[in-house]
Amino acid sequence: MKKPVLRLTRWVGLSLLVVSSLWLGGCAAPKPYDYTAFRAHQPRSILVLPPVNNSPDVDATYSVLSQATMPLAEGGYYVLPVALVDETFRQNGLVNPPEMHAVPPAKLADIFGADAALYITITQYGVKYTILDSASVVAADARLVDLKSGDLLWQGSAQASSSENNNNNQGGLAGALIAAVVKQVLNNVTNQSHQVAGVAAQRLLSPGAHNGLLYGPRSPLFGTEKP
Repeated sequence: MKKPVLRLTRWVGLSLLVVSSLWLGGCAAPKPYDYTAFRAHQPRSILVLPPVNNSPDVDATYSVLSQATMPLAEGGYYVLPVALVDETFRQNGLVNPPEMHAVPPAKLADIFGADAALYITITQYGVKYTILDSASVVAADARLVDLKSGDLLWQGSAQASSSENNNNNQGGLAGALIAAVVKQVLNNVTNQSHQVAGVAAQRLLSPGAHNGLLYGPRSPLFGTEKP
């Protein structure tokens, strides 16, 4: 008579073990980034290419491009002037970011003389609407490539939203609906995407973040990261 109870106990114990393992696995910290190639090449100067825009907003490319220089420069890198880079491409007949990104790394090295190139792809840009909310959202991916060897030195992604600091609505459903209407009107009148792009660029390109870029040679923190 005790065998069914014993089997049930074992089954419950095994189920709890599986659930615990899955929970712990889901809460595990991201795997540390492998910076071997980054440290081997150690770029001093970075060429930022105009980002490829996969969002429907035509302003996204140059909004994000204008925000990319500051975090890199503050992180210890020399950044080629982005306006001059863009004009150089145009003078050579390349007017679309996908065409610019398709230029071989060695050719970019010959033209601009930079150590590495930063390729940015915008995945989201603009106001995102839901039933009870609306927010300006900017998300982007980036790759840092050594221009002499073509080796990938680093890649990462980041996102920012204008609704991140909003407090939960305490007015019930009616209050939430009113707040949603007000926010949608404000987002239509004053698009916050450019400001949000600045936050996303800081998160994506500021050295020192977990699995982010390493500090450049011009930074006093250069070489302080753990191997």
